[in-house]
Amino acid sequence: VQLQASGGGLVQAGDSLRLSCAASGLTFSSYAMGWFRQAPGKEREFVAAINWSGGTTYYADSVKGRFTISRDNAKNTAYLQMNSLKPEDTAVYYCAARATDSIRVRSRDYDYWGQGTLVTVSS
Repeated sequence: VQLQASGGGLVQAGDSLRLSCAASGLTFSSYAMGWFRQAPGKEREFVAAINWSGGTTYYADSVKGRFTISRDNAKNTAYLQMNSLKPEDTAVYYCAARATDSIRVRSRDYDYWGQGTLVTVSS
């Protein structure tokens, strides 16, 4: 199983970015997907999750209304659209796959992880 996260970069506050997570080696449509992030010196934290069909999503309060998680099961890819970025969104962003349909916010509930993509938001 491989999860390949991409799309990170250096942006200014208020800008947008879209992260992608390309999955292989698993039946993508059978997995719930999540995005987590880890800022320097901090614990990894939950950002957003989506169930297998895309019909249910859940967000951390800190990103609600600014970030949107989605997926394209035909392309085996999950996305995180990030708008109105803030300096406090600076972190390495990881995608993760959970081998059931239910959404979870704890990192230990996910079975597979991508390598992470760095997002840096300057003020």
